[in-house]
Amino acid sequence: MSATFLIARRELGAYLRSMIGWVIIAGVLAVDGLLFNAFALGGGDKRSSEVLSLFFYFSSGTTMIASVLIAFRLLAEERQTGTINLLYSSPIRDGEIVLGKFLSALAFLAIVTLATGFMPMLVMIHGKVSYGHVAGGYFGLLLLGSATLAIGTFGSALTRSQVLAAILSACMVVAMLVAWLLGRITERPLSEVFSNLSLHGLHFQPFQAGIVHLRDVVYYLAVTYVALFAATRVLEARRWR
Repeated sequence: MSATFLIARRELGAYLRSMIGWVIIAGVLAVDGLLFNAFALGGGDKRSSEVLSLFFYFSSGTTMIASVLIAFRLLAEERQTGTINLLYSSPIRDGEIVLGKFLSALAFLAIVTLATGFMPMLVMIHGKVSYGHVAGGYFGLLLLGSATLAIGTFGSALTRSQVLAAILSACMVVAMLVAWLLGRITERPLSEVFSNLSLHGLHFQPFQAGIVHLRDVVYYLAVTYVALFAATRVLEARRWR
């Protein structure tokens, strides 16, 4: 486990020292700020709970986009530059490599996400804010980001090209988002299957309202686990090529 945290610490430092890391932070803050001002605060009088729900709805989109941008380079860059051979030759298991990379990305995403915390606090100037609503919303964003990061890590393990890894990751995320639409146009039992597989529609809506359901927490954790497990198996298969 110490190897996992060493990899995570190294990767997190790389994010904070690189230009792309600060570009992602600036981009998320800029887009979230514009959407928050234009749609959450604008458009007439709204209750504080409505403003917060809209904020978390728009933030979920930027969280997923940021997660793909953070994750696509995790393993693809190592293979592209040839440094993956150094990891293979060290006494580190493939699961520790994947988990360490993922934890660094999750820590960086948490920094990016929590940096938007001043926006909900602005609502307190003219209204009342439920701290439970804020906590539940941010918890949902981190779970959604965790699942998207894991999918991105899997996409990054599939190819040595960072561009192709980004495309594959984005396609998988979009496919899981489109599952919600398929659930609305198909009939039971397929509609329930597609709705429950959807990355956003059914499972994130309660978090927008500050409501935490065990079902939704288990879903995001399960997606995270399955994607990281698949990434580990891909890495193991490539080790012996």
